[in-house]
Formats: sequence, structure tokens, C-alpha cells
Amino acid sequence: MSESTRSVSTSSISTTSLLGVLFVGLKLTGFIDWPWIWVLAPFWVPLAILLAILVVLGLILLGAYIIDSTNK
Repeated sequence: MSESTRSVSTSSISTTSLLGVLFVGLKLTGFIDWPWIWVLAPFWVPLAILLAILVVLGLILLGAYIIDSTNK
């Protein structure tokens, strides 16, 4: 018996990437006159949110470590 293999490849674009491309297109064609920082926001805001979450978690873990080490 021979086995046949089938490879399925899918690609998708995220909502934030789609919004980013849309905003850049609208800015370049003159339909919106937003500052570039807000036009590019769909690209950097998710990273900023992730970084903020990691910083808060790091501070919580650091605080727990300090409290634990002073109680010994």
C-alpha cells in the first residue's frame, strides 16, 4: 500500500496588521491627516501592551521575592 500525504498551507493576516496597512494607505492617499504615530499604532500598540504586562508581572514577582526573603 502506498501512503499519500497532503500538505495544507494556510496564511492569514491579523486584524492589527490589516488595520495598519489600511491606515497607511489612507494616510498616503490623503484621506486622513492623522499624525504618523497614530497611523502606525496598530503595529506598536500590541507590543507596548505586552511589554507593560511583562513589566507588571516582573514587579509583582520581584515584590513577592523581596517579601519572601525578608520573612526568613
